[in-house]
Amino acid sequence: MAKIVLVSGSTRRDSLNTAVLTTVRHILAELPGDHEAVTLSVAGLPFYEAGLEHADGSPEVRAAKEQVAGADALFISTPSYNGEMPGALKNALDWLSRPGGRSPLTGKVTAVTSASPGARGGIDAQPGLVGVLGRCGARVVEHEPVALGGARPPAGADGRYTDPDIVGRLESLTRAVLTELSRLDERAEVLV
Repeated sequence: MAKIVLVSGSTRRDSLNTAVLTTVRHILAELPGDHEAVTLSVAGLPFYEAGLEHADGSPEVRAAKEQVAGADALFISTPSYNGEMPGALKNALDWLSRPGGRSPLTGKVTAVTSASPGARGGIDAQPGLVGVLGRCGARVVEHEPVALGGARPPAGADGRYTDPDIVGRLESLTRAVLTELSRLDERAEVLV
């Protein structure tokens, strides 16, 4: 079973990026294979502070690290705040990157997308996010950027997008994650 942690960079209640991840969860349920999607909220994590880290973090930080460590992949959707990822998402990555050498992000297959009501769809935040993920040791999935511009809240009551173009682009990125996981499984089998 592939376990995928869904992370929204937005803490807003009716977030477009959370709707993107709700759509990804639905796509995973429809695809062949055994997949589990769980959500990690960045909202409840304290601000990163070395003293707190040396005191073993907080229960929220420990739970987030355990959740990511137990996952096969991450799927992150972020808004763009002044052309960058939101501080809450960066803070979560700072916590998850620690301690160096034992970070649960190391080698983690990770997909990145964004959504915004603006025409560019938050794409300006993606390079910085990809850069931070690379410095944290994550394996960012190679795929053409998926940025949903002009995004509006989903019309349906279940909180997911149904527009065929949006679903198709997110499905392509989701399949890229699953393909990368399959490649890693094949490499592991060869090494055994």
